[in-house]
Amino acid sequence: MKIGQFSDTFLPIVDGVGRVVYHYATSFARRGEECYVIAPMADTGYRGGYPFELVDFISMELPRQKQYNTGIPQLDPHYDVRMRDIRLDIVHTHSPFIAGLEAQRLARRRDIPIVGMFHSRYYDDFYQITGAEMLANIAVATIVSFYQRCDEVWTVSQSSKETLYDYGYVGEVVVMPNGTPDIDPDPARAAAAKEKFALADEPVLLYCGQMNWKKNILRILESCARYAQSGKPFTLVLAGQGPDVKSIQQKANELGLSERVRFTGHITDESDLYGLYENADLFVFPSLYDTSGMVVREAAAMETPSVVVRGCATAEPIIDRENGFLCSDTTESLCETIDLALNNPEETKRIGKSARKTIFLSWDDIADASLARYAALIERKKRSPKKA
Repeated sequence: MKIGQFSDTFLPIVDGVGRVVYHYATSFARRGEECYVIAPMADTGYRGGYPFELVDFISMELPRQKQYNTGIPQLDPHYDVRMRDIRLDIVHTHSPFIAGLEAQRLARRRDIPIVGMFHSRYYDDFYQITGAEMLANIAVATIVSFYQRCDEVWTVSQSSKETLYDYGYVGEVVVMPNGTPDIDPDPARAAAAKEKFALADEPVLLYCGQMNWKKNILRILESCARYAQSGKPFTLVLAGQGPDVKSIQQKANELGLSERVRFTGHITDESDLYGLYENADLFVFPSLYDTSGMVVREAAAMETPSVVVRGCATAEPIIDRENGFLCSDTTESLCETIDLALNNPEETKRIGKSARKTIFLSWDDIADASLARYAALIERKKRSPKKA
């Protein structure tokens, strides 16, 4: 099967969607499928060594989101020449924007099926950028129209499925959760990460994701500042990059956390990332924005339990104090949960082991399910009458 995975973000940017695309493509390639990733050029340096083909197009930084790039594929002659020689059976887009529109253009021109993946709470993104409810609603209506033109629509969780319906989408939606690489805890990797990031012999709290206030990072900082008043030792590791990193650092200093916080910056080596998960006693992820718990599953793979907000998308696989922790979206509640987890280390370790048994979901299983749906879509497309 020849598969095109389209995304507006990809490596070396450590973005959730880009990493999802990477794992889809890698899992397909391991099965002998011919997979291509089509994305904006994020780095002019050499990025080889992938088990799949990367077809990127010339791009530029987004003005207010400098960690992201965008471009117009049709205006890149090198990209156009490469794509003419690639015969795809199906396209799977992880974005309704530039890459998604290019995926729809190719699917329509070549009469092949297209899967549209819904990843984000786009209304929140547009409202944050524009500050105008009307403009955010117009953007969401355009996005819904995009998904209505796809042959099949997937979301990463039941919560994101409900969000898409709330936006006005009409039609069937398939829930296809994100997986986790088939990887086991490794003491050597954990020791290397501990040394690299200068972690002391004390409890570690970890957040991994965009350095963006929309991820509810203020709740983490305020809860940790409150917990610090107890005088108990801990280190908070904030891993990632994003538009608000400077203001987050400033807020951490204002709250008196400068001696307790480690900002790792951009992490490109997955070994470092999994090493941080292993060193963490608790993965702290109170985001109300995220539609998927990929990082929660990754933490679970390393036997690290997570604390998330009750009722949000990331809480779907978690049973409180069985395979993770649930809290309310308040500083007091999150602080109490941190205190509970760090002051009962043996119980927290038990919960972490349970997380691996019950939350871990292999990308290989997701790849098998995806390929089965791809095959059915391709067959259905062959049987349907061609449009004039």
